[in-house]
Amino acid sequence: MHLDVLDLRNFYYRSQLGRAAQKVIRNDLLTLWPEAKGQTVVGFGFAVPMLRPYLTEARRVVGLMPGPQGVMPWPAGMPNVSVLCEETFWPLDTGSVDKLVVMHGLETSENPTAVLNECWRVLGPGGRAIFVVPNRAGLWSRSDRTPFGYGRPYSLGQLEAQFKQHNFITERSRSSLYQVPSSKRIWRKLAGLTENIGKTLPFAAGGVLMVEVTKQVAAPRRPGLGEAVKRPLRVLEGVGRPVPKPGLSRTHRESS
Repeated sequence: MHLDVLDLRNFYYRSQLGRAAQKVIRNDLLTLWPEAKGQTVVGFGFAVPMLRPYLTEARRVVGLMPGPQGVMPWPAGMPNVSVLCEETFWPLDTGSVDKLVVMHGLETSENPTAVLNECWRVLGPGGRAIFVVPNRAGLWSRSDRTPFGYGRPYSLGQLEAQFKQHNFITERSRSSLYQVPSSKRIWRKLAGLTENIGKTLPFAAGGVLMVEVTKQVAAPRRPGLGEAVKRPLRVLEGVGRPVPKPGLSRTHRESS
């Protein structure tokens, strides 16, 4: 089930823990995608806290929010770019998106297959998407005090298998958000330290998984090419028997 947009807004914009989570995930997103100049960037679910850095340089930024969640105006103090939509039917042209961020949109959906199909549809050739989902092995998926404690958490293997079924190629992945999901003062003071230590671990123990995929498009086949290849190559086709030169008598041919 989708979370309410007011609860998501209050967490990410009005709580200390939520602002800390927003900062960490957004910085990791910028590490993967440092720019989007002249591109169309779209967020689905509640991904708008991650999109602000692209507002100045992207050709277009759109925040799609599913109907069961609700919508809020965004960004504050600027022309609104957030849109309420059906979670499996987005008001975007096919192949019109260069970069897509899905956050609080896959794990909370009752129909993740249809959501992934819609992601594939709107991405253009070579388009990229980053999915931010709760990590099954992390602490954040075990606490209902944060939005990552709702919906279905994933392992990296589960995500990669699901993406493969929908013709996505997994390019790279990382875990993020290693700090303890607690608002207690001691854990807030140790947040920076735990983030630094977590990034050195050889396994994905962060609270969320961030997986980047690209849209896989089959190469077009030239009509008739397959049939032409199937036919054997006849290098001697059209070559006949030697023909004698005209104007020579039989006797002259035999003597020569």
